Amino acid sequence: MKITEKEFNAITGEETISERDETAAETKTRLDNAKAFTARQTEAEAKATARQAVLDRLGLTTDDLRALGL
Repeated sequence: MKITEKEFNAITGEETISERDETAAETKTRLDNAKAFTARQTEAEAKATARQAVLDRLGLTTDDLRALGL
């Protein structure tokens, strides 16, 4: 993956834009972050599904929970 870097020199007002290939460490970090994000998203969806199942069993809506302050 290409990385575009932009440097701005506030003294001279010069702007330098360069493009380079990402390093192996940057690739690993990017892939690890994507994997962690997917895991957190999956966990949040599972919690939401479980919460909705409980609400359905109790006959409550999310508006009811908001009204109760939960």
